[in-house]
Amino acid sequence: MRSWRYQPVRDFGLPLKERLQRCPREPGMLVYASRLVANLVLRLVLKTLFRFRVHGREHLAEPGSRILVCNHTSHLDTLCLTAAMPIAKIHRTYPAAANDYFFSDFARTAFSSVFINALPFDRRRGAAESLERCVRVLKRPDMSLILFPEGTRTSNGEVARFRSGVARLARATGLPVVPCHVSGGFECWPKGRWLPRPGPLVLHIGEALKFDESTDAASICRQLREAVIALEDKP
Repeated sequence: MRSWRYQPVRDFGLPLKERLQRCPREPGMLVYASRLVANLVLRLVLKTLFRFRVHGREHLAEPGSRILVCNHTSHLDTLCLTAAMPIAKIHRTYPAAANDYFFSDFARTAFSSVFINALPFDRRRGAAESLERCVRVLKRPDMSLILFPEGTRTSNGEVARFRSGVARLARATGLPVVPCHVSGGFECWPKGRWLPRPGPLVLHIGEALKFDESTDAASICRQLREAVIALEDKP
């Protein structure tokens, strides 16, 4: 008969807020059930109010971990990318979210962690630590990390330059990077507006790109930005 040994989860005994901010998160049936229900409701709302469509979903079917990069038009971008993922992968999908906004208080932390499964990213002083957290997540099997390399939502609808963090992450992991583009988000929920207005949302998902350590950061950022912009012209 095999011996049995009690092995508590790694976040056992930590304060609730700290447990919610940890990434990757430990599994929990209540959290999983809540996230699943929220995701199904999200897909229904996007389909009904925003006539949400996805093109290129087959590029997410490949096994293994990946990085998704997308233009940042509004808060709807994260919801669109999350809703495009296979339902079986929503607990392994981590959208990077600004720590100073989405994790500024307990209510936002709980919402971002439980329903969105967001990864806190410090875009100001703790970028290096945040990138290390991203690497830890991607080292686990079949993980998806959603990044917005512009760093903030657009104020004019144009795709701004990509910051070097995504290049450092692509080189450090060697994982495929999937370019994505959301159309309609800026018109539905521009920066500064309190609530979104219904309108068409379209997500285009492109073919993955891979980079090695010999590629310089500026070249990676330029190639990824061009790949994202090219998806805007897709019919």
